[in-house]
Amino acid sequence: MTEAKLAIVVLIDAKVDKADEVKALLNSALPLAMEEYGTISWYAVQINTTQFAIFDTFNSEESLTAHLNGKIATALLGKADELLSSAPQIMTADILAAKV
Repeated sequence: MTEAKLAIVVLIDAKVDKADEVKALLNSALPLAMEEYGTISWYAVQINTTQFAIFDTFNSEESLTAHLNGKIATALLGKADELLSSAPQIMTADILAAKV
């Protein structure tokens, strides 16, 4: 397995009446993540009724940038005004330690 060096953390706040649609959108994104050669791991999680997060890992800046410009980001950002109560918080991070 390729060692992950970089990560993206995205915090997502759904509108109360749109949480199920955000959940469905995130579930539907898994096949898109599977297609991305440079994405080592990809997780979509639900924190509470309206809060979600995405966590993904990469071994290069090129792979991270490709993901940020890819189909998942396009799908999420394309529906942000309709589904989200605020813009997604997108943060990049260096991975210090990991157990996989």
